[in-house]
Amino acid sequence: MDEGPAALVAALEEAPSALWFVTGPEQRTVWCNARARELGGAPDGLPVVGGRPVSEIVAAVLRTGRPETVTGILDDGPRVTVSVRPLASGATPGAVLVVEGGEDGPPPGDPDAAVPGDAVGEAQHSLLPPSLPLLPDVRLSGSYHPATSQRAAGGDWYDVVSLGHGRLALVIGDAVGSGVPAAAAMSRLRGAMRSSALRDPAPAAVLAALDDFAAQMDDVQGASVFYAVLDAGTGALTFAAAGHPPPLLVHADGDTAYLPVTARPPLGTLPGAATPVARAQLEPGATLVLFSDGAVAAPGPPPSEGLGRLTRVARAALADPEALDATAVAGLAAQIADGLLTGDGRPDDVAVLVAHRRLRSIEPLQLDLVALPSALPAVRRRLGAWLTALGMGEQDRVGVMVAVGEACANAAEHAYRDTEPGPMRVTAAVDVDGVLTVTVHDEGTWRPPDRDPGDRGRGLLIMRQLVDGMVVRGERGTTVTLRTRLRQTPDEEPEQPVGGTGAAIVVDREGRSPVVRASGDVDMVSAEQLRIRLLEASHGGTVRVELDLGAVTLFSSAAVRVVLAVAAIAEAENWRLVVHAPAGGVTRHILEVSGLERLVELR
Repeated sequence: MDEGPAALVAALEEAPSALWFVTGPEQRTVWCNARARELGGAPDGLPVVGGRPVSEIVAAVLRTGRPETVTGILDDGPRVTVSVRPLASGATPGAVLVVEGGEDGPPPGDPDAAVPGDAVGEAQHSLLPPSLPLLPDVRLSGSYHPATSQRAAGGDWYDVVSLGHGRLALVIGDAVGSGVPAAAAMSRLRGAMRSSALRDPAPAAVLAALDDFAAQMDDVQGASVFYAVLDAGTGALTFAAAGHPPPLLVHADGDTAYLPVTARPPLGTLPGAATPVARAQLEPGATLVLFSDGAVAAPGPPPSEGLGRLTRVARAALADPEALDATAVAGLAAQIADGLLTGDGRPDDVAVLVAHRRLRSIEPLQLDLVALPSALPAVRRRLGAWLTALGMGEQDRVGVMVAVGEACANAAEHAYRDTEPGPMRVTAAVDVDGVLTVTVHDEGTWRPPDRDPGDRGRGLLIMRQLVDGMVVRGERGTTVTLRTRLRQTPDEEPEQPVGGTGAAIVVDREGRSPVVRASGDVDMVSAEQLRIRLLEASHGGTVRVELDLGAVTLFSSAAVRVVLAVAAIAEAENWRLVVHAPAGGVTRHILEVSGLERLVELR
């Protein structure tokens, strides 16, 4: 058995849900995992769910070939969800039976009755911002942690909106209620906030607009929010709040203070309520910690105790401003939220947003080199270190470095052909709004690309695929300008599956066409690696390449989008992407269900 199926079987064995694979009209169990064995080892050990025998559900699926899902109380005990899916297993029909849950469920009539606890957290996470702006003068970190109890989860949120000219809107809030309805209300409120901030970002104007919005939406009415506009260059902060606790300001010297917020009713509860706006200053090295009330509220202790605990946790996390480089700041919000967790769990949601003003801005990079292939390692080393200090994530950093490497390789190979190698200058800088600009300039002779360069001269196409914009000018030599907007992902709050190690992706160039081979779990992070390797191996999509997924154990929806995008590029360049995925395997099934077999050649 090769590594892929073995890893899949191991993951199924340790899965928290009970799994049975059954076949034939007698519903014979072919295999079941550890959780299923705990429940009796056979589906007939689960006689009734939601008033319906499990064997009856399995028999219906085996007979019709249509999947069924039932949620209900199991034998007057815990609430579970039973899913039965047909399986193709030769001439004899088969099915997979999945039982999820097992904890005591909510009472009948609860709007979250059929929603598993982790689904509430997943829904909330999916509605929060997928990325945060990455500016040269301010470092951001955002984190959301659901309550320990499903019935208290949902509703807390944060957001950061880039307003241009180095200004940011920093927002944190809490919608009334819990569960999926609270998450939905939060999503509507966040959308209304963004729309209002982009029209008029002034705190008084935004809170007035949110007041009007909340007054018309019953599920949004009563929500709390803190809203501030930060000038990243000067540190000037203007802010206002509606029913929300004030953020904590940690100065560079370690002193702390909560911002002076004038009390105001929550959104939509008092029509025409005035919005007092206050001002503060973030000096270089200072950090602003925005939090939802779940960070300081707990049954029993007075509010002052919760605020004092938050102060101690934040001060410890921010003890050394000099050490708060980009990597450290990226996890600050999660670190602070984790520090607030007690032995009693987390009684309410906690959302934390951290804004740290750097002690010193990152100076622009300038490299003066000779346009030789031997100069390329120095470019990669110096540029990579500079981008890391800037705070770029690995995937974005690799994409930029591949694009810059192509530009430098073009200069080394073509600019001074038939002459002595001349100068090559690489510069990199970030503007106040987080737009990265990298230029590669040589003083050689500009040659327009051939209409059909064959397997050569594809560097420009590769660069266009890896950055947001590219301009090439051939005056007084050649200047390639690459631009991309910098973003960072929020702190990763959801726990990763045990044993998940991500995918290994390599390019095999031994055959007639390059083959990109992936093994392991191709999750969201690995999917971006897969995209870069496919573009790199195919010279921006212009050279035929194959994709080998034979050793893949998890193929995410992000990976499906990557294959779809590369297949579309291949079609535009008049070739077809070949994808190797074993017949009958999970990856092959995902590709077929996604409709990709019409766009790629499956082998």
